[in-house]
Amino acid sequence: MKKITASMAGTVLNIFVTAGDQVSTGQEVLMLESMKMEIPIESGVEGVVLEVKVNIGDFVNEDDVLLILE
Repeated sequence: MKKITASMAGTVLNIFVTAGDQVSTGQEVLMLESMKMEIPIESGVEGVVLEVKVNIGDFVNEDDVLLILE
C-alpha cells in the first residue's frame, strides 16, 4: 500500500482521480491552494487508487495522507 501525502498545508481545490483509477508516476492527482497559489500534487508512484482521504474544500496539513494507492 502506497500513500500520497500533502507537500504543504493548504485547502483541497480539486481532485483529479477517484477510487479505482490507475495513476502513473508524475500524474497530477490533486490540486491544493496555499498562500493564494495553486500547488499540484503529483503521484510519486504507479498504482490504483484505493481510497481518496480528502474532499474538495478540506484543509490539510503537511504530510497528511491524501490518497491511498494499491
